[in-house]
Amino acid sequence: MKKIFVTVLALVVTVALFAQSDKQVKWSFQTKKIAENTYEVRMTADIGGNYHIYAQDGGDGPVSTSFNFTKNPLVSLNGKVAEQGKVKKVFEEAFDSDVRYYEKKVEFIQVVKVKGKAKTNLAGKVEFMVCNEKECLPPAVVNFKVPLGG
Repeated sequence: MKKIFVTVLALVVTVALFAQSDKQVKWSFQTKKIAENTYEVRMTADIGGNYHIYAQDGGDGPVSTSFNFTKNPLVSLNGKVAEQGKVKKVFEEAFDSDVRYYEKKVEFIQVVKVKGKAKTNLAGKVEFMVCNEKECLPPAVVNFKVPLGG
């Protein structure tokens, strides 16, 4: 009986920890037409409290922010995801290395082209990790779907 209780308690604590990561970062997704059949997709992370989110090349140790786009034959990615925000580069003892991160807010921008006049979506997921001076929360994944074209 004691083993069952400990196992259930560990499971509850793990679920609670994973839920906290999502609560520290609020993601929003917007599109803007910038040319014929070409769109700029802005993926904005608003970071809560005194936490920070790591850049796409965050350094050795932390989980860098990464985007994985769902394949769509009507959409082609134009270049890599760009970052817009005030990046900080510091040495973090926890990882024993230099890391790059953003506080408060950062925008990730992906330019895409839609084939023809099709109405479609850019879908995918973003994986990220947040830390503060005292702790790092487990990595989290957020799925997204942004309308394009039409």
